Amino acid sequence: MTEPLLAVRGVETYYGSICALKGVDLEVHEGEIVTLIGANGAGKSTLMMTIFANPRARKGRIVFAGQDITQLPTHEIARIRIAQSPEGRRIFARMTVLENLQMGAIAAGMDENDAQLTRVLDLFPRLAERLSQRGGTLSGGEQQMLAIARALMSQPRLLLLDEPSLGLAPLVAQQIFAIVRELNQHHHLTVFLVEQNAFHALKLAHRGYVMVNGVITMSGSGRDLLERPEVRSAYLEGGRQH
Repeated sequence: MTEPLLAVRGVETYYGSICALKGVDLEVHEGEIVTLIGANGAGKSTLMMTIFANPRARKGRIVFAGQDITQLPTHEIARIRIAQSPEGRRIFARMTVLENLQMGAIAAGMDENDAQLTRVLDLFPRLAERLSQRGGTLSGGEQQMLAIARALMSQPRLLLLDEPSLGLAPLVAQQIFAIVRELNQHHHLTVFLVEQNAFHALKLAHRGYVMVNGVITMSGSGRDLLERPEVRSAYLEGGRQH
């Protein structure tokens, strides 16, 4: 099998003396959507942030496209074609939509690219209608679109998506998941997705991992995990499919 685009090997991450990730192993291959599911506080977002060296892994290795990036500073990781749409969106509320998008290119050390801006706005026509509007005045769904679009301005090979449906109405969340599917299928973008909505995430993903208390406890195809009784009882019952 070909080498993974992203490989996380035995990663341990600490907050002070508290071990948040306990020897995590996972991989993402080119062209895949891979999802990581788990309860609140399981360590999912910590893994996303550790990939970006904030916090830095205390043990283990993170390898991207054959390069060990474990010790690289965050700003250098942003320049090797990994992009992140963080939990909580974290757009620049006082900047316009256009300025937010331009920041996505600048953060990756790229010149403003009109062709890439056109491609991104073709994907998000609602943002094209709001280029001069301040980010903070957008709806929650539009802000999530802006966070993803800003990440895409760096022309990434790997997109890290952290809780893209968080706080969104179900219909809007479905639109976001449809955009992720289109990015993968039609634009060949590799996506690593952390998501609390396990049902939609596993339906979308080629493969998935389950994290409990900083440990990967299960892995398999999205379909396999959807059908496992322990996944269904922990993450899919009680209305969480919607």
